[in-house]
Amino acid sequence: MSSRLDARGLRDLVLDPGSWRSWDTPVPPRAVDDDYARDLALAAEQTQQDEAVVTGAGTLRGRPVAVVAGEFGFLAGSIGVAAAERLISAVERATEEGLPLLAAPVSGGTRMQEGTVAFLQMIGITAAIARHKEAGLPYLVYLRGPTFGGVLASWGSLGHVTIAEPGAAIGFLGPRVYEALYGDPFPAGVQTSENLASRGLIDGVVPPDEIADVADKALRVLAARETWHRGAAVEGPVEGDGTDADDPEDGRTAWEVVTASRRPDRPGVRQLLRTAATDVVTLNGTGAGESDPGLLLALARFGGAPCVLLGQDRRGQSLSAPLGPAALREARRGMRLAAELRLPLLTLIDTPGAALSVAAEQGGLAGEIARCLQDLVMLRAPTLAVLLGQGTGGGALALVPADRVLATANGWLGPLPPEGASAIVHRTVDRAGEMAASQGVRATDLWRAGIVDRVVPERPDAADEPVEFCMRLGRVLAEELAGLLGRDDVERMRSRARRWRHLGHAGR
Repeated sequence: MSSRLDARGLRDLVLDPGSWRSWDTPVPPRAVDDDYARDLALAAEQTQQDEAVVTGAGTLRGRPVAVVAGEFGFLAGSIGVAAAERLISAVERATEEGLPLLAAPVSGGTRMQEGTVAFLQMIGITAAIARHKEAGLPYLVYLRGPTFGGVLASWGSLGHVTIAEPGAAIGFLGPRVYEALYGDPFPAGVQTSENLASRGLIDGVVPPDEIADVADKALRVLAARETWHRGAAVEGPVEGDGTDADDPEDGRTAWEVVTASRRPDRPGVRQLLRTAATDVVTLNGTGAGESDPGLLLALARFGGAPCVLLGQDRRGQSLSAPLGPAALREARRGMRLAAELRLPLLTLIDTPGAALSVAAEQGGLAGEIARCLQDLVMLRAPTLAVLLGQGTGGGALALVPADRVLATANGWLGPLPPEGASAIVHRTVDRAGEMAASQGVRATDLWRAGIVDRVVPERPDAADEPVEFCMRLGRVLAEELAGLLGRDDVERMRSRARRWRHLGHAGR
């Protein structure tokens, strides 16, 4: 059940005490009929507000932010011309002042008393938010209950990060309207924040008293493009971490590498984040109704350097639940996020292979691999790919083409599992080790071919030293992300294009 915290109460809960500055100006007189005038007067008396939105600025943990919040007590938070003008003006001011924008919609939708002209205000609101995001500024959304109609279909659904109040009723078509039109009640449990989170439509369900914590962590990453280096603890190379020039040859055969990468106790993306990252905010799904446990999308910092992280999660993949098209659509959401906020994109590759199934074919798996490749090679943001473990087939390929490519010592990359390659060439899986060697799948082979820039050592196996390995990789990621953030964007894009255009023409 929604707590129905009003706009002022929510503002005071989230912002630093005494920091609020209102941006609202009095609503000018409006020529309306007597019934609507009475409704407006009663709403103003009950809420001590003159419209359904409250706007202004304050600080959150010392960081200046702009805020736009709905007030449900004022005509069910509905948006008419005056409310939209206040909202648009606040968004535009936040953009001009370079402030992150926090939005807390709560509304029944468009104000019916103002008809179509109110309905069309959603276009202007959306355009203002689009310009804010185009300026590289964060937009965070906290959906409160209820939020319906045009509000959800505009400023409620455009967040870089979107979370919602527990038990909130959230949807497009109001249940009362549905029942009036169709004669049946809308099915229970569909239009709830918890269901939206389970479907990958929002990033999580968070009680009001935790909003400030989540927003603070998210903004430490999202707003860090220009300020990350202030006080960042980015170490230089530590002896034994591996550099571009270090020959990683250690005598392991290709099959030994493949076998090591498949150990069930090998550390994956989640342990890396727990051990070596800070300010981690896990995001959820595509935002379009899909989620795949095989991919983890998160905001994080390594050594102070921010990134959008796409990690293939070994814990979320199995023979019964392989990496599917939804995971790649979620990855593409992360790419868009990195592009909009001009943050480095970090991909961590660790997959036994993408799904081979009817559902994957009908879900457009091949097309999603192609679109991931297209998005990555054209992404304006810096990119860093790491072969963390298994790198099998198209599921791995989709996240490879970065500015810099790293591998762990037992990371590898191949067009199929070696058993599959053996079956194709030799009509038996018994020569898998031979195929792995001949295809050059090892990190060592990839480094010599110029595909991998740097190999991070394992001593002798990440599964035998999980904490030390994750700390080592975390130091390397901090150094690499800092290096990418320091490069000229034009030079970096040209270098990326040359790299993948001439791949395979000359090794080291």
